[in-house]
Amino acid sequence: MNLLFLFCGLIAIVFVLFISVYLIISGLPAIKEIGLVDFLFGKEWASTAAEPKFGILPFILTSIYGTAGAIVLGVPVGFMTAVFLAKVAPPKLAAVVRPAVDLLAGIPSVVYGLIGMMVLVPAVRELFNLPDGASLFCAILVLAVMILPSIISVSETALKAVPREYEEASLALGATHIETVFRVSVPAASSGIAASIVLGIGRAIGEAMAIIMVAGNVANMPGLFKSVRFLTTAVASEMAYASGLQRQALFSIALVLFLFIMLINVILNTLLKRKKG
Repeated sequence: MNLLFLFCGLIAIVFVLFISVYLIISGLPAIKEIGLVDFLFGKEWASTAAEPKFGILPFILTSIYGTAGAIVLGVPVGFMTAVFLAKVAPPKLAAVVRPAVDLLAGIPSVVYGLIGMMVLVPAVRELFNLPDGASLFCAILVLAVMILPSIISVSETALKAVPREYEEASLALGATHIETVFRVSVPAASSGIAASIVLGIGRAIGEAMAIIMVAGNVANMPGLFKSVRFLTTAVASEMAYASGLQRQALFSIALVLFLFIMLINVILNTLLKRKKG
């Protein structure tokens, strides 16, 4: 069994290394030809123009703003729902809410996008009197809903794993149930809760299909009620017909996205280790 577990772990490492090497080999040529500064900080993307431009700063900022907005909206709701299910809700009520959360996780991305396109986008257009409701705002709302299942499930599992003795000791010292939950159980489960946030960030950054349908997919500098394009949607929308330098630039975008996710994971893991130390 030890050999089997080792083999499975090595497979995961091999796949990560393969993806890393492939993206580096495929993405570096375009960065060299375009120029790192022009590629990362250029404000205009016109890949099919007579004089093409390959600036991805609008995509980078849109992805950062969209992910940050989804985390700001989704994390508090997901965290409080997890606390409710793990520590507050009566068993019968939790038995009803938990399957709903699991069902939310099983809904395909395209369904989220379809509902957002048919319901949310027209509602935003009418509510804010906009010419087009497809915007960064809609993308943030859809992403906030999509990351909820990951945050709720992992956080609830972490909270349930806290030893009962911790809570009993807190109650014996005179703390209320709610005080015990937030001052004892939540800090003890902080690593699991942080892991759920990491998963949520990964889901938000990596989503493409639903975002194409609600964000407008236009290469603008980000604005809350402007049509925008994310890093993921930039690759998904043009890869089917891309060729030459344009295709290489799309691989470069994928490389930037991959490095972006890796950087976030490293930063969060470092912060968690410092907190434990």
